[in-house]
Amino acid sequence: MKKNFVEELRWRGMLQDIMPGTEEQLMKEQTTAYVGIDPTADSLHIGHLCGIMMLKHLQNCGHKPIALLGGATGMIGDPSGKSAERNLLTEETLRHNVAAIRKQLEKFIDFNSQEENAAELVNNYDWMKDYTFLDFARNIGKLITVNYMMAKDSVKKRFNGEFNCGMSFTEFTYQLLQGYDFVYLNEHKNCKLQMGGSDQWGNITTGTELIKKISGNEAFALTCPLVTKADGTKFGKTEKGNIWLDRNYTSPYRFYQFWMNVADDDAKRYIKIFTTLEREEIESLIAEHDQAPHLRLLQKRLAEEVTVMVHSREDYEAAVEASQILFGNATADALHRLDEETLLQVMDGVPQFTISRSELEAGIPPLDLMAEKTQIFPSKGEARKMIQGNGVSINKEKLTDPQTPITTAALLNDKYILIQRGKKNYYLIVVN
Repeated sequence: MKKNFVEELRWRGMLQDIMPGTEEQLMKEQTTAYVGIDPTADSLHIGHLCGIMMLKHLQNCGHKPIALLGGATGMIGDPSGKSAERNLLTEETLRHNVAAIRKQLEKFIDFNSQEENAAELVNNYDWMKDYTFLDFARNIGKLITVNYMMAKDSVKKRFNGEFNCGMSFTEFTYQLLQGYDFVYLNEHKNCKLQMGGSDQWGNITTGTELIKKISGNEAFALTCPLVTKADGTKFGKTEKGNIWLDRNYTSPYRFYQFWMNVADDDAKRYIKIFTTLEREEIESLIAEHDQAPHLRLLQKRLAEEVTVMVHSREDYEAAVEASQILFGNATADALHRLDEETLLQVMDGVPQFTISRSELEAGIPPLDLMAEKTQIFPSKGEARKMIQGNGVSINKEKLTDPQTPITTAALLNDKYILIQRGKKNYYLIVVN
């Protein structure tokens, strides 16, 4: 093998539980391993990234990754970590979600390689759709006792203590269905290892137990810790919801900003988990960051690596350029290149004023616009004084003449004007 996969996960802080013999198996020969992904939306979010990065590191270490999309189990709903029954998805929705997720996974793992360890994508709906309930109950259900299933944390939490809200028979069968996935892949793909988040340990070990009883084959398991923030709160959630990998749900700019704004302690963990940078480089980056934390070198490199991996180098550069609008020396050209969505995201939190288009079409003198139509300045005198001192910019261009009227020609995206007062005070005028 190119590298010791388990050791790679260990130093990156990506190893929680591991079944005895797993590391030896991975060191002995090329091993096929899989991670299951519930296709409950048509995009992955960054909560999925740890599992996906496990597949990426697995392939980089010379092993063969399988990404399993739960077209069948997604119709049931995994009770792990859930306090309520999940809404069930239609077949049509699941098909759409599976196709969209495959495109995203192709950015991380190589499905088209000519090597023996080319990644594969499978959908458990393909082998579950014709499996009758009676056959499943006879062949699989009889092998695992209810006592065994009830002892799993994901089940216990729903019945008492943390959630105490019960569980339908539908969700109770989930661990058997997931366990059978492992049986199927072990038999048909020689898959010997299942990986996932630590909340999946119970479901994964049910799979190893089934394999042992059905075929006696070797089967192994390992999990990564659930990623949290340094303060213990949930990773990947913001006030605006999940951070998605699909640009239609989370723009590249907002995606980039999420990583730029993580705390120092989080950046030190995340750069190990969510990039493929080598250990020496990461340790060097952390040491350099600690010398001058205010420069946020770690956050900048983390944001670059993940944004390029998920989106593209061009999207990363555009996000950096957009960030410079408020926090750097961006040009007027850079401002004019922003689409409306990114412009509004950049201006999130900036004071806004609204004026009518008819007023602007007639032309408004700058002093009237900034001291009467809006409250950017308390008086025309103060506005004039700052303009004369080169302290006012309109759309990133210095305003030199307080007399020349401002018209619709100044509009960004045919709707906005950005006023800068001094070095750090910005105001967005919205024209309706």
